[in-house]
This record gives sequence, structure tokens and C-alpha cells, in this order.
Amino acid sequence: MQRIFHTAEGVRDIYGEECRKKRILQEKIHEVFRRYGYQDIETPTFEYFEVFSSEVGTIPSKDLYKFFDREGNTLALRPDFTPSVSRACATLFSPEKEPVSLCYTGSTFVNNSELRGRLKETTQMGVERIGDGSSCADAELLAMTAECLKAAGLQEFQISVGQVDYFKALLEEADVSLETEQRLRELISQKNYFGVEEYVKEQNFAPHLAEAFTALPQMFGTSDVLDKAASLTKNKRALDAVERLREVYRILKLYGCDQYISFDFGMLSKYRYYTGVIFQAYTYGTGEPIIKGGRYDALMQHFGKPAASIGFAIVIESLMLALSSQKTEVYQDGELIKICCTPEEHEKAVREAIRLRQQGKAVSIRMEARGE
Repeated sequence: MQRIFHTAEGVRDIYGEECRKKRILQEKIHEVFRRYGYQDIETPTFEYFEVFSSEVGTIPSKDLYKFFDREGNTLALRPDFTPSVSRACATLFSPEKEPVSLCYTGSTFVNNSELRGRLKETTQMGVERIGDGSSCADAELLAMTAECLKAAGLQEFQISVGQVDYFKALLEEADVSLETEQRLRELISQKNYFGVEEYVKEQNFAPHLAEAFTALPQMFGTSDVLDKAASLTKNKRALDAVERLREVYRILKLYGCDQYISFDFGMLSKYRYYTGVIFQAYTYGTGEPIIKGGRYDALMQHFGKPAASIGFAIVIESLMLALSSQKTEVYQDGELIKICCTPEEHEKAVREAIRLRQQGKAVSIRMEARGE
């Protein structure tokens, strides 16, 4: 039988310098989490399938890695940390009594079939603020997003902020079918202005709704977009969504990170558990968002403890790719000191290595054969 020495499709080995840089980057980001008062949590790599089912609103079932235990229960590798952390929070904490701030690091697994070089296993770091429905929490996580990217060494990046409730309010007013919602969501997310315009005409919406839906793909930019969004509707729920963004933006000015913020009412995540503010962070050197997050006020009720919540996840591989593309070096943790010695000099070399390591330096002892 032929021996296999290579990895499966969509996964890879990480070693040497790249692995070292990844660890240092993770430490820098984790330090930001710590400074904001977030506590570590580790959840299982696999869970019962129900944790990630369609009712929860994570990725489609076909994209999950599924298998069975001895009792015949269906299990799944986690594709997304948010349902896992929510399930654990409902089990271990009481977010209805006091907000819970948790952070995590680990692998996620998505069995996608796209031929675009995407990995099926990625490392994510993120936070979840569970039991806090305030605009202050929204702003704090956006501020943390900016601080994590700065800690990683990025200088130029943009955090695009949307509001799922605005879109949902218009859908509710229009009373559309699930099929119509899904098609609108797809076209708007793709920024397909002409596609949205044509599809909206086919639906015979009321004129003010047709105007609002048609405008969504182009409603992105500075805070002026908030005025545009408010002018397109008299729907109270939609207007409340706009006012929420105004309040979040006001708080972000206090954090001093408003220069990184833009708004996008056409941002509609594939994760259906999002209920309010959502956001994505972008920078040069990668075509994908390096951070995704948002509010998911209805998710905890699936696990028996309703609680307003918000979180974000950083895709470490995408962040490393961006840093490499921008030639940003933030991994200055000291050079490796090599001490070469003969067997007779080994005792002296060990004492010297101990002294240097106590100073926080990295030291490797290399034994040389006699006569080298």
C-alpha cells in the first residue's frame, strides 16, 4: 500500500518562520482582548449538528463536515465559533443577570467546493459580548476591531458598518416570500445595482419600497449615507436602525477611531443569525474581509437563555497574507542566539544559555564534533 506524505485538499502544514510569526501575531491580538477585559474560552472542535443547524442560521448544511458517534448522533466540525460559544455560555453562565465577555482562538472547518484556493481549515480569533444589547457594546467591538488591526501592524484599513435591521424592516413592510428575500439579499450583497432594479420592477412593490430596495447597493460611504437612508423610509424600525448607527458613530469618535469607519447598507451577511449592526474590516493585499462581526440578539434563545449579543472573528491567515503583501514586519521578538560548543565546552555553554534565557532571549546550543 502506498504511503501518503501530503495533506488533504484545503488544509496545510505550518512550520518554521511562518508558524513563529503566526504565534506572535496571535499573542499581540490576544493582548488587546485581555486589555478590554475578555476572558478565554475553549469550545470543542466538534459539536452536535443541532448547534449549527439551519434554525440557528450559520452556513448551509452541505458545507459542514458531518459524521456520526457510536450512538448514531450526527456531529459536525465547527464552521463558526459564535454558535459554539453561545451554546457554552448558556450552559456555564447567566448572561441574563450580567454580561459575559469571552474570547477564543481555534480552527474552523468549512467544506466548501469553491476553486479559489480557499483553505477549508482556518484559524480564527474573536470575541463575544453576551447579555449586552447597548450601542456602547456595538461601539466597543468596533473600537477593538481597529485596535487589533493596529496591534497587528496595519496602518491603512477600513471598517465597513451595516445595519441588517434596516433591510429586514423593509422586507417586513413589503411582506415578501422567502424566495424573494433570498434573491434580493443575493443581488444587493453583490452590489448588482441593475440586477436589483430589474428584479424590484418584477415584484410590483410600492413606489417608496422600490426606491429604497433599488438604492441599497449604492448606499455606502461616509456618515452622509445615514441621512440618505433616513430619507428613503418612514418605517419606524428602519429609522431606529439608522439612529442606532448614529449613536454608535458618536461613541466611536470618543474612542478616536471614527476615521476608520464607513457605512454600507448593502452589507448583508450569509449568516442569518445577525439582527442589527454588522461590520467587516478590509485592507490591501487580500480580497476577502479579514474581520467579520455583528449583533445576534436572537441566537441565544436557541440555547435556552435569550440574551442580546455581539461579536467578531479575525481570520488569521487573511491577516497574515495582508501583512505580507504590505511588507509589514511586526514580528520583532529578537534573533535566535546560537552557541556552538565542543563536548568539553558543553557545561560552560549551558550556563551561558541559562543566563541569556533568563534575560528573555532565545538561545540554541549546537554541539560540534571534535575537529569541526
